[in-house]
Amino acid sequence: MTMTLTRGRGVVLAAALSAALVLTGCGSDSGDKDSSTAAAATRTVKADNGTIQVPADPQRVVTIGNTGLPFVDMGGKPVGVTKVRDSELGRLPADQRATFEKATNLGDEVDLEKLADLKPDLILVQIPDAEFKEMEQKLGTVAPTVFWGLDTEWKALAEGLAEAGNVTSALSKQKTEFERYLTKINQQHADTIKSTKFVNVDRYASSDPGTFVIADIGCVEIAQSDVGLNFPKAAEGADPLAYAALPFEQIAGLSKYDAITYPVDAEGHPTATFAPVVETNTWKALPAVTSGHAVGVFCPGNNSYGAVNRYLNSLDHALASLPAKK
Repeated sequence: MTMTLTRGRGVVLAAALSAALVLTGCGSDSGDKDSSTAAAATRTVKADNGTIQVPADPQRVVTIGNTGLPFVDMGGKPVGVTKVRDSELGRLPADQRATFEKATNLGDEVDLEKLADLKPDLILVQIPDAEFKEMEQKLGTVAPTVFWGLDTEWKALAEGLAEAGNVTSALSKQKTEFERYLTKINQQHADTIKSTKFVNVDRYASSDPGTFVIADIGCVEIAQSDVGLNFPKAAEGADPLAYAALPFEQIAGLSKYDAITYPVDAEGHPTATFAPVVETNTWKALPAVTSGHAVGVFCPGNNSYGAVNRYLNSLDHALASLPAKK
């Protein structure tokens, strides 16, 4: 049974499930406890697959699909994870990367028997709905499984993961920091936010040579919706602007914007994929570039509060570096 996970993360579930695995995979020893003790040790959470009874304090969590990095971001320590891109791991703080790499890597192919051998007491999943439907019953024989579809907004996913994985304290602190950043940015950069016409540009590892994109997905969505910066975005119902590759010949068209944001790494250097753009003479001649209004912003991720807070910190410094308007 093959299940391909979108967003670059493939997940395959082993097709066979032996009778022995069904019996041992549940990992339940509730028969040795009275019912009141068992009830006290569990609670219910709501997700896209309904109301699920989960351990009150899960100790052996497996994350599948897009749940791994957000769970680790909130201090979770999964025993098993599915593979993520090396570029994503490279943007993690050292402690989070160590936690992720310590977990058993289930890879792109999730062998259910290998997963069951981890004896998880909770499985967290975010993958396409159709793929989850194919594996839902089998995962449920191993441990309580909580699922969110890909259309779940990142803040709602963080709330759900925190509740199911019992990391709500960390989430609360991250949300407080998030609000603090928003307040600071809106207070200190109010004039810039109100009067500046921005554009966000990017390139991807999969981009054809000699092309770039006007990116309206990813961290820039936080800048648009939460901060209120004026970036171009696709018309309602249309594909994101980021889906359209533009030739380098169109870099000159960016001159109609007051300021440009572009991707940099944690050290502030243009990312390896975007570097070809800044090396062009057309880029160097842009009014925003020559006047200091082209600023790099670090985006470690946009699907958890910790990563978004790091982005907001970088955005705050970038806005502060913009020369004052004459």
